[in-house]
Amino acid sequence: MSLYRDTAVVLRVQKLGEADRIITLLTRRYGKVRAVAKGVRRTTSRFGARVEPFSHVDAQLYTGRTLDVITQVQTVDAFAAHIVDDYQRYTAACAVLETVDRIAAEEGEPVLRLYLLAVGALRALAGRERDPSQVLDAFLLRAMSFAGWAPALAECARCGRPGPHAAFNIQAGGAVCAHCCPAGSVRPGARTLPLMEALLHGDWAEAEEAVTSVRREASGLVAAHLQWHMERQLRSLPLVERTVPEAVRERAELPAASALAAEDA
Repeated sequence: MSLYRDTAVVLRVQKLGEADRIITLLTRRYGKVRAVAKGVRRTTSRFGARVEPFSHVDAQLYTGRTLDVITQVQTVDAFAAHIVDDYQRYTAACAVLETVDRIAAEEGEPVLRLYLLAVGALRALAGRERDPSQVLDAFLLRAMSFAGWAPALAECARCGRPGPHAAFNIQAGGAVCAHCCPAGSVRPGARTLPLMEALLHGDWAEAEEAVTSVRREASGLVAAHLQWHMERQLRSLPLVERTVPEAVRERAELPAASALAAEDA
């Protein structure tokens, strides 16, 4: 029996038999691991509630013939308690876990950076200090960077010419200059690509200044770019509620109200 211990994020669970579950974990040192948690569906289980999605745990496992077996679990961070009662944060967290599960396709391959990104995103969602839509977009951009799919934002995706550039093409790999711009490119607002760059690099002071229309356009480009490279749609992404905080809506409405007041004067 080969025992090992690691911290992990619970990505998903599946029923197995009458009382067991298969738990998919993203561990710090061993990457994605699928393991059996025996008897966790019984009311007398010692750690059934600790191996639910969004949980950050310290787990002890032993290597089995086909699936590893979880023998001990201790909670490190109970993120679920602060996520599941808020629909917007819950759907954003589901999209985070599904993205991690898709990107970490190979079991047993260490993906430390992806693990740290997942923990950071769940901690930010549970902390309730930032707009969950922006937390999700920042995570998706950084996860795509880890996977080698990061969109070009500050330079042309084809020729590398420094930007800013007015056009964006998913198939080409991001922002494109006037010379390289292929048919079918979109022309986002002037502040959309800088917002995506701010989210990618963690410049929250700039990101939180973005108005409603800019946030929504950036979210659309991020989702489209991710799903193009994954070659299939994330099941959870269409369910994410893109509600914008009231303070942001007020900032967006203020210029319009000032313009109307000037016209009336």
